[in-house]
Amino acid sequence: VQLQAYGGGLVQAGGSLRLACAASGRTGSMYDMGWFRQAPGKEREFVSRITWSGGTTYYADPVKARFTILRDKAKNTIYLQMNYLKPEDAAVYYCAARTVRAGAWNYWGQGTLVTVSS
Repeated sequence: VQLQAYGGGLVQAGGSLRLACAASGRTGSMYDMGWFRQAPGKEREFVSRITWSGGTTYYADPVKARFTILRDKAKNTIYLQMNYLKPEDAAVYYCAARTVRAGAWNYWGQGTLVTVSS
């Protein structure tokens, strides 16, 4: 599975941004896809995930009620709609996929940078 993330950019605090991640290859093997982020000097952290088959969603507490993860199975693409962005949301965002529930994230896309100005 190959993942291509895009959509990052510069946004003012309180604004919105939508990230996308397109999957190709053996997408039928995916159990779920998700988003992680890594801010400078910090470890990579989980943001959100969505099961590929059923579309069940999960969110990290800091982004609940502000971020929405969506999937378009026809396009093999997931999206992360980010609203009410805060400066602490600034990070490189990575999409990932895995083939086993609760297993390791097998596949990673390149990061896309989100910058939030205060």
